[in-house]
Amino acid sequence: MDLQALRYEYKNSTLSEESCAGSPFEQFKIWFAESIAAKPPEPNAMILSTVDSAGQPSSRAVLLKGFDENGFVFFTNYASRKGSDLASNNKAALLFYWGELERQVRIEGTAMRVSREISEQYFSKRPHSSQLGAACSPQSTPITRAKLAEAYEDLSAQYSGGNPVPCPENWGGFILAPQRIEFWQGRESRLHDRILYSRENDDSWSISRLAP
Repeated sequence: MDLQALRYEYKNSTLSEESCAGSPFEQFKIWFAESIAAKPPEPNAMILSTVDSAGQPSSRAVLLKGFDENGFVFFTNYASRKGSDLASNNKAALLFYWGELERQVRIEGTAMRVSREISEQYFSKRPHSSQLGAACSPQSTPITRAKLAEAYEDLSAQYSGGNPVPCPENWGGFILAPQRIEFWQGRESRLHDRILYSRENDDSWSISRLAP
């Protein structure tokens, strides 16, 4: 396979400063709705990048579970690698890539835990099997498949018959409050549109175009 010969020409759309919404959250809302309409497998999938106390970066896919003008919310095991990273260094980045629309959104900011009430409320809405999976898994630690299956079956027996699974103490949400949000639209000849929103204060953002 000749990777250097792989080419794709972006022709779907354009993005200008004039066409962008005044708020990056409103612009994200527009693009997110258009991504859902394009029907990719998981339009709310995003790459979360964190950095540990030694400066080692790490990335993984997680799911967006809410957003507003305060930030972008996802849930995880607080004892996982990403949870441990954020405990020592709360600077993080998110990346959405919607290939069907030839778009990506890059978000940089700081993450903090959501309230326990919000975490428990979301956990209670998860499918029973997902609750069991989250509760039985010592995420990011070495384990055999047999041991994981055994833990799941034991917990499943404990909470059978519709008994609600309580939200684990080490499980919950983070909200990433952005300082920079970049909207990228693929264009022909690699002259892509890159529109950057930079936070100036709590209520205002500056908008600029970046070279592709």
